[in-house]
Amino acid sequence: MNDSGTRPRRLLTVILVLIAVLVAAALAVVFTRGEPKLLDAGTPAGIVQRYTAAIIDGDEDAAAEYLTEAARKRCDNLEQPYSDNVRVSLLSTVEREDSADVKVLIVTSSDGGPFGASEYETEEVFDLVKEDGRWLVESAPWQFALCTNKAAAP
Repeated sequence: MNDSGTRPRRLLTVILVLIAVLVAAALAVVFTRGEPKLLDAGTPAGIVQRYTAAIIDGDEDAAAEYLTEAARKRCDNLEQPYSDNVRVSLLSTVEREDSADVKVLIVTSSDGGPFGASEYETEEVFDLVKEDGRWLVESAPWQFALCTNKAAAP
């Protein structure tokens, strides 16, 4: 029997099968990543995550549920919050008995410009207070400020 011709073919077949398995596994990982894991809604970071997600989704009513009464009435920032091409990443949380600071990285990207796509990133802080045992946003960075008092808006 002549094994010299079948051995390279088997080796090639095994290599091709391994490559196919690796490609399938990589595709499975990419397509099953889905949404980020929700943080605990009882934590300051969890509240900021839900609040910013609501703003990004354009759901002002849902976002307003995470604001203090004073923050709902405050309209000193008259610019409309934006939600296009923005990512928010948690950097740190400082939690005290009745207040907390949640530091985030906000990355805004744009497709325009003479050199193509660009990104701008800034570190910002959400201030939260605990009211009736529940964390609420007292102040948000300007990118995520929400004016629910439509009478005061221009």
